Amino acid sequence: MKTAPAAAVATAPSPAGTAGRAGRAGAAPSGHKGGIRRHWRLYAAISPFYLLFLCFGLVPAGFSLFLAFQRWDGLGDMEYAGLSQFRYLLADTQFWDAVVNTLEIWAMGTLPMLFIALVSAVMLNSAVRFKGVYRFAYFVPSVTSVVAVAVIFGSIFSTSFGLMNAVLRTVGISEVAWLNEPWGIKVAVAALMTWQWTGYNAIIFLAGLQTIPTELYEAARVDGAGPIRTFFSVTMPMMRPVILFTVVVSTITGLQSFSESQVLLGRNDGLSTFAGGPEHAGQTVVLYFFQQTFDNNDFGYGAAIAWAIFMIVVVFSLINWRLVNRREKG
Repeated sequence: MKTAPAAAVATAPSPAGTAGRAGRAGAAPSGHKGGIRRHWRLYAAISPFYLLFLCFGLVPAGFSLFLAFQRWDGLGDMEYAGLSQFRYLLADTQFWDAVVNTLEIWAMGTLPMLFIALVSAVMLNSAVRFKGVYRFAYFVPSVTSVVAVAVIFGSIFSTSFGLMNAVLRTVGISEVAWLNEPWGIKVAVAALMTWQWTGYNAIIFLAGLQTIPTELYEAARVDGAGPIRTFFSVTMPMMRPVILFTVVVSTITGLQSFSESQVLLGRNDGLSTFAGGPEHAGQTVVLYFFQQTFDNNDFGYGAAIAWAIFMIVVVFSLINWRLVNRREKG
């Protein structure tokens, strides 16, 4: 009698084994439902975030969009207004004045802030001792209460007893009514925002600087590049993604500024706390939104302003992103 070769016997599939594998394959869950069954504990662990976002983010946003097409004082019945709120918004000169104020304060505060933050990060990256102390000192302003900071800056820019006017008197320059003149108001608010966010962006820049390989700097030194040439030829190209992030975040933060102007310029001299000081010089678009919504009880128009602010932030973020990306491709 001939017997099968050992290799053939070893490789031949066992009927029982084949049936067992087929049974297990058929019993295993497949597709999307199977993934949910296997990982339901993970989905349950992250579900609180999505539930909170649904309740306090998505639903309010949807309601505000619905409200933008209504007339409502917050208590009575709603009245459908169609696009009239947005048509009035386009012709509202005070809204556009608030937009201009916001852009001016943003430019005066954000551009110097990012430059100072980048220089500070470069200096901090080259420091040898006490790096942890410096990082803590830089980051403290960003976690300090905006209200407390605004009160301090109100004292610094005070007309009678402010530190700024004391310095001006020392060097023989006449005093400036910082919080009573339009340009002085913008300087004060921009200075507050610069002080508050410089350290935050410096820490982000520092994290980006520490990811740049040291071999690039060594190659630049071998090629005879000095510190300035190395900065513009090595550091800046490698830092473009980080710079893009800080520019977009700073744009969103600057265009949504509220507490700085509201606390710094809030008064009891007959003006609304959302008026932005004399001549509305410090009234940002968010302050104007609060004034229309809570002072005038016009919730429908306030919702239209809120969506206009959203569109302005999106447009400027896209412009910044395109500018930085174009420079990177170039």
